Amino acid sequence: MSSVLPQTPLPKMKIVAPKNLHSESNPVNNGHIYGVSELTQKIKAILEKTFPFIWISGEISNLRIPSSGHCYFTLRDDVAQIGAVMFRRQVNGLKFRMEDGLSIVGLGRISVYEPRGTYQIIFEHLEPKGAGLLQIAFEKLKRRLYEEGLFDEKHKRPLPDLPQTVVIVTSPTGAAVHDFINVAHRRYPNISIDVVPVRVQGDRSPDEIIRAIAIINRLANADLIVLARGGGSLEDLWAFNDEGVARAIHASQIPVVSAVGHETDFTIADFVADLRAPTPSAAAEIAIPLKEERIKRIENLKQRLYRFVDKDLYIKKIELSNFSVRLVHPRKRLQEMRLRLDDTVMGLESTMAGLLSRNRERLSYGQKALTALSPSRTIGVLRDRRISLQRLLVSHTNRAIKEKRAANATCFAMLDALNPLAILQRGYSITRTISDAAIVRNAKKVETGQHLEVLLGKGKLTVTVDQRDLDFETERSSN
Repeated sequence: MSSVLPQTPLPKMKIVAPKNLHSESNPVNNGHIYGVSELTQKIKAILEKTFPFIWISGEISNLRIPSSGHCYFTLRDDVAQIGAVMFRRQVNGLKFRMEDGLSIVGLGRISVYEPRGTYQIIFEHLEPKGAGLLQIAFEKLKRRLYEEGLFDEKHKRPLPDLPQTVVIVTSPTGAAVHDFINVAHRRYPNISIDVVPVRVQGDRSPDEIIRAIAIINRLANADLIVLARGGGSLEDLWAFNDEGVARAIHASQIPVVSAVGHETDFTIADFVADLRAPTPSAAAEIAIPLKEERIKRIENLKQRLYRFVDKDLYIKKIELSNFSVRLVHPRKRLQEMRLRLDDTVMGLESTMAGLLSRNRERLSYGQKALTALSPSRTIGVLRDRRISLQRLLVSHTNRAIKEKRAANATCFAMLDALNPLAILQRGYSITRTISDAAIVRNAKKVETGQHLEVLLGKGKLTVTVDQRDLDFETERSSN
């Protein structure tokens, strides 16, 4: 847009820093000291009053879109930059996708963000700079849907060979619906055509088209859907460039033909649809076969079928004639079968005789082998071997028992020699305390009058210490 709102220049101010800023005689602001918030509010008021709305152009950079949906970015040129913001409501109304590096022209107002003390521009409207808004939006949406695969040929469904019911989604008052119906009835007069009326232009048009496609799929009583509209400008055809319409066409379970505009007009719907027709009339010619051609084709098929049946009957007659010539009289056939039967019986008897002879020879050989391996002979040999092994086992067992008994006697003798009770039987005794059963080895460990327990070879004694002789060991040593 070339219109620019008038801009009021900021008043020129000259500020001279005094020697004593806090002096009451300071002529600047009559000695008033501004707080940060107060000064920021005054600057904000001046900017918002001076620049209520302005047109500004620049390049987007540092674009950020948080979960709130508001857009924050920097608008810059070769020399300077300014912070910018566009709220979610205005963003949702854009016809293009914002991205870094995009040059734009926008309408906004200057404001100051007080918590940071920075000024920024709040945009109410944006459009790309240079190429037309709608054309850029068209190219961006086209590229994005192409990258998602909505235009892939693998998603294209074939049109029905002869649709029983065709539903045309268009304006009921436009020329497109009449052109389509006229051509369709001329080509196939008794075909069923339903019209779902929608707006084909305006803001409400995309929602109506999406709803119409969904209803047709839900009813599932159509073989083909045709989106039709006459020619017009890019703005007039914009409803068919809507992303929602494109996704509705892609999600349709019924084949969709796009017949929007003239031959030179292309919309997003054309790329997503299963087939693009240059005009609504061309869509009728493509989707609906010519009845006369179908009748002629059926007649040709019928003639081919008749010729095929006649040829097949002729071949069958020849084969029947050949079979009749080759057919033999049943009596003669029976005689041949009797002779063949006699030959078979004689061959069978000879084969059976030879088989019986061979079986007798094999039986005789088996009997001889069984006699040689008689169980009674085998049992006798095994019995003798068992008796020999049994005797050997008894001999080895007796010898092992004797050796073990001798070893046990030696062990018992050693145990008796080391048994403490055997020592006591020779006249020795063991003296221990009564309280904790500790063995007394030194007279110093007991006290006079202490009760002790003396273990003998047979029985035990409880004694009282009347006297201790601590020098007994010394005397025995000297002797």
